[in-house]
Amino acid sequence: MQPPVLSPYQSLMAATPVVHRSVQVDGRTTHYWVYGPADAEQTVLAVHGFRGDHHGLETIAAHLRGVRVIVPDLPGFGVSDPLPVSDIDSYVGWLRGFHAALGLGRDTVVLGHSFGSIVVAATVAAGLDTRLLVLVNPIAAPALQGPRAVGTGIAIGYYRAGALLPKPLGLGLLRNPVIVRAMSVAMLKSHDRDLRRWVHDQHDRYFSAFANRTSVLEAFRTSVTHDVSEYADRIGVPVLMIAAEHDDITAVPEQQALAARLRDAELVVIPQVGHLVHYETPDVAAAAVLRRMADTPVGRGGKAKATRASKAAKPSGAAS
Repeated sequence: MQPPVLSPYQSLMAATPVVHRSVQVDGRTTHYWVYGPADAEQTVLAVHGFRGDHHGLETIAAHLRGVRVIVPDLPGFGVSDPLPVSDIDSYVGWLRGFHAALGLGRDTVVLGHSFGSIVVAATVAAGLDTRLLVLVNPIAAPALQGPRAVGTGIAIGYYRAGALLPKPLGLGLLRNPVIVRAMSVAMLKSHDRDLRRWVHDQHDRYFSAFANRTSVLEAFRTSVTHDVSEYADRIGVPVLMIAAEHDDITAVPEQQALAARLRDAELVVIPQVGHLVHYETPDVAAAAVLRRMADTPVGRGGKAKATRASKAAKPSGAAS
């Protein structure tokens, strides 16, 4: 593989302390990365999306200045061991075990991006306590219903074929660079050439780092058969939703409907961006998280409120 494309956030990343660690959760190894000062007064536990690994959230972590940010590789992705079965109950059990193994408490903010939003929402609904739940590009509505149902069905067929074909052919299909690039192009909205090259390079490098064909198929099924709205009525903690104006996975009206169902929610919509907020506008997302962490908690049972974030002209820490 070619040398990595230079990140537009290189200066900020270089100034951010990072430590790689691992921990046993139910007898399986979870690898995780800790960004920011070790003695920080505030901690965020961040869970990445489907087929990614910790690299996807490290730019948001770096923009959360002064905060300790813990980003694990989901089981079966990156270098973490896979689960016996990659269903939602297993992910919930893993996240609760990981949270406990690290000795985290209610003061730790829990954040999830995309598929990670489903995992963290389900876990909080199951009893994991946090002072703030942050959902970035949340999956707010069922993928098997509405206008995305046909596309979801095609994707299910793709992952099923990857699992059923002879191993070399199946892995070749699942890791096909043309298909990975097509996914990247479809999600990326920025017209900045340097940013686009970097995002595509990130997907080329990390979007196929899954443990085996079975776990990625099961994880995909889990991602399309569950969504955050399924857990809305059981989430009693304050929620910050960071959505995108042009998200092709979940549209703004669906995000608004989810925010209205949550007991205590704030919806921030970032303009001119899609499902890759964590790559395209991590500074704007992090600013919303830092502001919400500093705010006095909204009274429980209050009405959801919506705001529109301003997209920065240039990401902080970007190369000139």
